[in-house]
Amino acid sequence: MTGSDEDLRVAELRTAVSRLRRELAAHPAEFPDRGIAEDELAALAAMTIDGSPEIPRLRRSLLLIAGAIGSVSALARGLSEVRNAVDLFGEPPRR
Repeated sequence: MTGSDEDLRVAELRTAVSRLRRELAAHPAEFPDRGIAEDELAALAAMTIDGSPEIPRLRRSLLLIAGAIGSVSALARGLSEVRNAVDLFGEPPRR
């Protein structure tokens, strides 16, 4: 936690998501699942607002984003940063 009581993991996720959203917006090529990636990135951004994202939902969004833009090499670094930020939250509890 920082002096402002913000979870550093949430801040890292917010930064990574913001960066990938900008990269995706600037990417000139259209691809079939671009809308899915945009929607899930928006969902991830919304989860960082209250500061307590649900781990299973984070992982689901990450999988959908990876499936949607995983073959776009220009976005690979940004996707990797989002994955690393999601990984900071650890594994969801087993049921």
